[in-house]
Amino acid sequence: MAASSSSSRKRVVLLGATGSIGENTLRVIAAHPDKLELVGIAARNNWEKLAVLARQFRVPQVAIFDEACFQAAKSSGAFPPGTRIVGGLAGLIELAQLPEADTVLVAVVGTIGLQPALAAIAAGKTLALASKEILVLAGKFIMAAARERGVKLLPVDSEHNAVFQCIEGHPSAGIARITLTASGGAFRDWPVERLAHVTPADAVKHPNWSMGPKITVDSATLANKGLELIEAQWLFGLRAEQCHAVLHPQSIVHCLVSFTDGAMLAQLCPPSMTFPLQHALLHPLRAPGVEAPLDLSQLLSLEFRPVDEGRFPMLRLAKQTMVAGGVAPAVYNAANEIAVSAFLEGRVPFLAIPQIVDKTLQAVANFEPTELAAVLEADARARRTARTFLR
Repeated sequence: MAASSSSSRKRVVLLGATGSIGENTLRVIAAHPDKLELVGIAARNNWEKLAVLARQFRVPQVAIFDEACFQAAKSSGAFPPGTRIVGGLAGLIELAQLPEADTVLVAVVGTIGLQPALAAIAAGKTLALASKEILVLAGKFIMAAARERGVKLLPVDSEHNAVFQCIEGHPSAGIARITLTASGGAFRDWPVERLAHVTPADAVKHPNWSMGPKITVDSATLANKGLELIEAQWLFGLRAEQCHAVLHPQSIVHCLVSFTDGAMLAQLCPPSMTFPLQHALLHPLRAPGVEAPLDLSQLLSLEFRPVDEGRFPMLRLAKQTMVAGGVAPAVYNAANEIAVSAFLEGRVPFLAIPQIVDKTLQAVANFEPTELAAVLEADARARRTARTFLR
C-alpha cells in the first residue's frame, strides 16, 4: 500500500495497469513504497480491477479507455471517495500529462498508447516504454520529439532494458552490434511438419514467460523478436545490420553487446519482468529486487543457437522492413496483428501468419512519412489489406 506523499519519491502514472506488465509494475511499486508513488492508473476496460487498485494504492486519478466501461465505472460507486475518473483517449492523454507525475509508464497494448506517449514527452515527463508498437509504428516521431524536448526515454522490454544497461556510459561509436536473445517460443523444438497442426491452445503456452496470448504467439513465430529489433534500431540509433537475434532457450541472458574492440557485455537476470521494470522506474538507483536473483551456486547451463530464418520467416521479414525503412515496419506490425488475431480465433492456421504478413508487405506501397498522420493511414491500409488475405 502506498505511503503518504513524499517529494523524495518518484511519482508514477501507469497506463495499462491491469495487464501482465501492469501487474509486475505494481509488484515493484509495492516493494518500494519509500521510493515510488502511484499517482495515476489507466486500463482499456477492466474498471473493476482499477477500482481495487485505486483503493490498494490510494491512487487519486483513473482513466478508462472504453466509453461504456468508463460510464459504468463512474456510476458504480466502487472507487474510493474523491477518485477522479476520466475516459476515452483524452483521459489517457490527460493522465500522461499530470503535473504531479515524474514518470509515465506506457504498457497499453497496440497503438492506443501512441498519443499518450507523445503527450507525456510534450509535458517533459520521463517516458518508460513497454509497448513495442509505439516505436515500430512511430519511432521516427517519438525519438525526434524526445530529443527536442530533452526527455529521458527508458526501455522496459527485458531485452532493450538489458541493452540500455550494457551501453550506458559507452560512446555510440564504440558499439559494433547488439544481439537480442529469443527463447524460440512454444514450438522451438517441434519437428517442422508438426507446425501445420498447431492450435491456439498450443501457441499460448510459453516455456519461460507468463504473458498475454498475442505476445506469446509472437514469441512462437519470432515476430516478437522482429518487432524488438525494429524497436532497438530506433531506441539506440543503430543501423539494420547492427541488430541481430539468437536463440537462447533459458531466457537468462537478455542481450549481448559487441564493441568495436572485440569485447562483449551481456546482461543476465531471471526471466521476470520485475527486473527491467524496477531498473526503469528507479533509474539510476539500484535496490533489492522483488524476486530472487540468479544463484550461480546452482547448476546453470547457458545455450545459444543461430536462428533458422527458414523456420522463423517472421524474423526474416522484420529484417527486410528494417532495411526498407519508411512505413514498412508499421505495415509488418499491422498485418501481424490481424493475422495473429485470426489465428487465435481459429480462422487461419499458424503457418498462415507469415504468409499474410509477407503478402501485405508486398501489396502496400512503402514510402518515407513526413507526418504521423501518414503512418496511421498506412497502418489502417495495411490492416484492410491483411484482412483480404485471411480468405
